[in-house]
Amino acid sequence: MERRGTKRTIQGVVVSDKMDKTVVVRTERLVKHRVFKKYVRLQKKYKAHDEGNACHVGDRVLIIESRPLSREKRWRVREILEKAK
Repeated sequence: MERRGTKRTIQGVVVSDKMDKTVVVRTERLVKHRVFKKYVRLQKKYKAHDEGNACHVGDRVLIIESRPLSREKRWRVREILEKAK
């Protein structure tokens, strides 16, 4: 299966915007438990590049995979889907 040229995109919620040009985005996904066959909600945090500091805590954003921008940043904010109230 050839994946060249396709970059992963993930939806998530901004949980921190304290850094300059960086936001922390929490994502959730449902995975079926191997033994109990129930769905478990898994959460993961990604650091994403936010040029212009447009995102704030509570915003729902779409992040896209990119080249390494720093030691932990491998994602960029593509668009803000929903602003926080």
